[in-house]
Amino acid sequence: MENQSFNNRLFWKLSATFFVLLAAVGASYVTITFYFTNRYVEQTAQKLNANLAQHLIDEKFKNAKPFFEDGSVNKPLFGDIMHDMMAVNQAIEVYLVDNSGGILYSVVLDHSNETEPLQRINLTPVQAFIRSAGDQYITGDNPKIPGEQRIFSAASFDIDGQSGFIYIILEGGTFDSVSQSLLSEYFNKLGFSWMVLTIVFAFVVGLIAIWYLTKNLRHVIQTFVQFKNGDTSARIQNTSTDLSVVAHTFNDMADTIDENIVQLKSLDKLRQELVANVSHDLRTPLSIIQGYVETLMIKSKSLGKEEVEKYYQIIFSSSERLSKLINELFEYSKLEAQQIQPEMEGFYIGDLINDVTTKYALMAKKKDVEILVQDSKNLPMVFADIGMVERVLQNLMDNALKHTPAGGKISIATIGKNTSVEFVIEDSGVGIPEDQLSHIFERYQRSDGNVKESTGLGLAIVKKIMEIHHSKIEVHSRVNEGTSFNFSLPVYSGA
Repeated sequence: MENQSFNNRLFWKLSATFFVLLAAVGASYVTITFYFTNRYVEQTAQKLNANLAQHLIDEKFKNAKPFFEDGSVNKPLFGDIMHDMMAVNQAIEVYLVDNSGGILYSVVLDHSNETEPLQRINLTPVQAFIRSAGDQYITGDNPKIPGEQRIFSAASFDIDGQSGFIYIILEGGTFDSVSQSLLSEYFNKLGFSWMVLTIVFAFVVGLIAIWYLTKNLRHVIQTFVQFKNGDTSARIQNTSTDLSVVAHTFNDMADTIDENIVQLKSLDKLRQELVANVSHDLRTPLSIIQGYVETLMIKSKSLGKEEVEKYYQIIFSSSERLSKLINELFEYSKLEAQQIQPEMEGFYIGDLINDVTTKYALMAKKKDVEILVQDSKNLPMVFADIGMVERVLQNLMDNALKHTPAGGKISIATIGKNTSVEFVIEDSGVGIPEDQLSHIFERYQRSDGNVKESTGLGLAIVKKIMEIHHSKIEVHSRVNEGTSFNFSLPVYSGA
């Protein structure tokens, strides 16, 4: 239901947006059409009547003059002119204008009113009109409405030393009222009706197009919702559509999330096992320490010197084991959280191997285990964190000594290659069963449950250090024949 509701909302939102867009386009189209149609009509009217002012001068001023001898305007003449003009076209308005643009007389103006809106016009459009002989579309001032521009016809005259202009507004107030009425009727009957029909038709076609174009998108959204609701197996089946990039991206993301969920579950299981194992191992040495301390406290007077020393030795060994476990837990957690960054440098691995084997020589002698070191004097320098590499060698030596019986051998071999040095640490111990080989690097995994000193973190730490050095460690083993660990480090280039 939620998915269907979302798809419906998406469809209608797109439809509403499309409708508003169509309405805006329709309104813009009507406005633009009205503007250019009106301009076309005006331009046509001006072109047709371009010579009207000149004809008026040639015809009317032939037998009469625009001014009387005293310089006053011949108002009866202009009354006759306006009468004749209005008989032909009631929208025409005739003005007598002097050389400075002042309006001397017009029948349509009330000259007795000194507050008349406009008594002067701008002659620049008039002069431009006369120079172009009416070939250009030019508008001029409307004397009756200040600031308004109208089409006009104009011509200059010079009679008996008296000059000026005849300025004729071709579309006056009467034209406005008739034009507005006709345009409104035209728009209502034709323009509005066709606009509505066009918008409705385009909207229906648009709905069908939106439905078709969003079909794949709706399928993608449906898959998204399924995945969000917990169906992590949901995938976009058809990835060859126009949304192929989205489909592939989602499928890859879903696969990654699935893998992460599996890993998180595995990590959570390992965490639970780790907590259980650590709790057990912490409890064991603590119980031993607590038990022997309690015994010493209760029986301190009745115990002999040798027994007391023995108890102290047991307490010390248990505390050492406890300290080692805690230290390795902290070390592993830091490595896993990537809180430790390697300090890379070049060094001779032979020197480090000699130092490590010297430290383990006494323990090996006590267990009657022989340590064999291959000559590594001619090896090149390696590029790594010397402290971390030493930790790897120590953990591998610990592991080898724990699993090698008396009379056995541990060998350390180094093999120089073109760009790396390979290390092989091999023992003749009890070996590791084949079904355990793939798990020995996991934290808290042990190949031999009888080894009490093991914390189960040594090999896990080794693997993490190798990962930090962009290398990996491999293990090969056969039961009762021994185990070998192999890893490599890059040669120091000196850069």
